[in-house]
Amino acid sequence: MMKLLFAPTSPFVRKVMVCAHLTGQADKIQLLDSAAHPVRRDPRIAAHNPLAKVPTLILQDGQVLYDSRVICEYLASQADAGTIFPASGADRWTALSRQALGDGLLDAALLARYELTARPPEFQWPTWREALLTKVTACLASIETIASGLAHDKPTIGEITIGCALGYLDFRFPELNWRAKCGIAARWNEAFQSLPAMQATQPYEA
Repeated sequence: MMKLLFAPTSPFVRKVMVCAHLTGQADKIQLLDSAAHPVRRDPRIAAHNPLAKVPTLILQDGQVLYDSRVICEYLASQADAGTIFPASGADRWTALSRQALGDGLLDAALLARYELTARPPEFQWPTWREALLTKVTACLASIETIASGLAHDKPTIGEITIGCALGYLDFRFPELNWRAKCGIAARWNEAFQSLPAMQATQPYEA
């Protein structure tokens, strides 16, 4: 059985588990407790991943894979799930670019959250946090422009990542009220979040 170093609040872990559900491999993955933190290294993760970050996947033969992009592609390859990672052509580059968009939104949102939750108040830099949230807003605007073309069924890694990113904003940044300016994306997201793979992987506080 594969083993996944796991955090129930991580959108990148959710991304991996969505792929696992869509490819029929969720029951082949054992979830291992961990406490990933930007400052305090968890030795349980660091023993397998020098970055000490989740998700980290340990294969049955002991090989270790990270980060979410690598793990998701591995799971898709094991299930011959060509729709998640199109093999070639314009569809592939579109899916990968949308993955980068969702990952970029998440990177900015996570850093903005860490500025308040991981950095001592006397060292916090409001201008830096606002710049990060500007990136989040710009990513949302870009998602809004492509939302009418996003798939509901047979999603690629692009839709999966964007769905996890929007779900993370709902979980950690409800004050952004992103739906107010992104009506098309909001309607797509409502349908996408109802998929069984998304319902089974909703974030929660441990």
